[in-house]
Order: sequence, then structure tokens, then C-alpha cells
Amino acid sequence: MQLEFLNDQGLAASKVDAPETVFGRDYNESLIHQLVVAYQANARQGTRAQKDREQVKHSTRKPFRQKGTGNARAGMTSSPLWRGGGRIFPNSPDENFSQKINKKMYRAGMASIFSQLVREGRLAVVESIKVDSPKTKALADKLKAMKLDSVLVISDEVDENLYLASRNLGNVLVIEPRYADPVSLVHYKKVLVTKGAIDKLKEMFA
Repeated sequence: MQLEFLNDQGLAASKVDAPETVFGRDYNESLIHQLVVAYQANARQGTRAQKDREQVKHSTRKPFRQKGTGNARAGMTSSPLWRGGGRIFPNSPDENFSQKINKKMYRAGMASIFSQLVREGRLAVVESIKVDSPKTKALADKLKAMKLDSVLVISDEVDENLYLASRNLGNVLVIEPRYADPVSLVHYKKVLVTKGAIDKLKEMFA
């Protein structure tokens, strides 16, 4: 199949051949959803913690007598039923949120995302993205000339100038093919892939 090739002004100049196995797959919504959820879950850290009835600060003294008050029986104020008491099933710091995704599912899901981006006209190919100096303004002007405001750039090689120029732009992300993830692909309005990155994406997801 062929992908749209953009010039330095962001205009479609020609077409570029691309592998059908990566950019021509059927849309699999359930697989893409599973991929995105698993990626976000695997990024979570089990740092939250709650106290159970043993850990909360309390007295072991019986709060009031057993009979005659009209209240329910109570042995101590650390009960989960009481305000300030411990939790019944508290969250622990070592909680594991990770979800397993098979390699074949991951490759198929990523290829499905790339293919859908092509169908929606959100993916295009460029010769290369380079800047002469590590200046944010230089890259911002270059993308503005191409009429791009929210863009993910997948480049076969990210040099120091390009990395430093892009890291301060909130709506721009420049990565190598090996760092492509489903959340970023879905998030950005436009995805630019350099010619050299197409072969690497083919090796990874075909």
C-alpha cells in the first residue's frame, strides 16, 4: 500500500510504499482498547496505602458500657464501622496493577492502530525531521510551517538537537520506533513517520 508523503510545507507531495502488514490491517476496536488499558495499568505504581483497624491510632478501652445506652455494642473505636476506624480491605503499597499482553496481541494491536490512523488521514510520511540547533523555536517554526499543532514524530534517528528542541513543546513528542506506544499514537492529532522508520516499524509489528 501507499502512504501520503509530506514536503516541508506540510503539503502532500507524493506517495510512499509501505508494508500492508503494518499499515493495512483491519480495525480491531476491542484489541486496541485492551492494549491501551493494559499500557496505562502497567504504568501505575502501587504507592497508595491505607490503615487497617490494627494500624490506626486508637484506645483499646471500651467506648461505652455494653447495655443500657441504646447504641450497638462496641468494643473499641478502631472498628471499620466507626469514623476514624481502620479499613476492612485497605490498599497496600505493594499492590500490583500490571496486565499481561501477549507479543502477538501487542503487534497486532499496534498494527491495527497504525492502519486506522492511515484510514483517518492522521498519519503521513516525511523524509526526515531535523533542526540545526537545540532551539525550541526552530522546531516550533518548522512544525508551524507544516501546519501541525499536535504531532507525534517517529524518527529512525533522534539526535541531541532534535531531542532538546522538542522536549519543551507540550503538544509535540519525538521518539524512535522502539518507543512507540498505543496511548501516544491515539492521543496526538497527527503522526509523522520518517522514511527510515518505516522499515523498523515493519520489523517490530509486521
